[in-house]
Amino acid sequence: MSKIGRKPIELKDIQVDVKGQDVHFKGKKSSGVFTLPDEFKGVIQDHKLTVVPKDKNEMTHKINALWGMSRALLANKIVGSEQPFEKQLQINGLGFKAAMSGKKLDFTLGYTHKISLDIPQDVTVEIDKTGQLLTIKSPNKELLGAFCDNIRSFRPPEPYKGTGIKLAKETIRRKAGKAKSAG
Repeated sequence: MSKIGRKPIELKDIQVDVKGQDVHFKGKKSSGVFTLPDEFKGVIQDHKLTVVPKDKNEMTHKINALWGMSRALLANKIVGSEQPFEKQLQINGLGFKAAMSGKKLDFTLGYTHKISLDIPQDVTVEIDKTGQLLTIKSPNKELLGAFCDNIRSFRPPEPYKGTGIKLAKETIRRKAGKAKSAG
C-alpha cells in the first residue's frame, strides 16, 4: 500500500464534491475539477477526503505509485484553493533587476537587451523597491514552479561570483577562482 496515497486530505473550509472520477473543489482563492485515474475513487468521511483504489486485489507497483502521485496532486490543488503557494526569487548582480509593466515582467540581467515575460493568469508577482526580490504566488503549485523555473533560466546562479537568479532559500556552493602563482 502506498504510504502517501492512503493519507486523508484535510478539507477545512473547502467545499468538495465527488462525482464519479471527478473531484470538484471550491475554496477562497480558486476552484476547479481534478479527475482521478480510473483505478481510484474519492471518498469523503468526517470532513476528510481519501483516495482509495477500486480493487485492492490488483495492487501492482505501477498502481501503487500512481496512487501516491494522484493523491499528492489532488492535495496540492485543494490546499492551493484555500491558501496560495508562494516562492521568492532573489536577483544578485550589479545592475540586475526586474520591473513590472502591466501584465509583463521586464528583466535587466546584463544582456544587450531587456527580457520581457508575460505573467500567467493565476500568478501574482510582487517586486520590492530594489527590484531584486520577487515574491510569486499562485494557487496552482505546478504552474508556480514552472514559472519560477522559467525566470531562473534567464540567468542561472553561477558559482564564482554568485550572480544570477536563485530561489531565496537556495544556497549556491561557491568555488574559489584562480589563485595567483607564487613566482
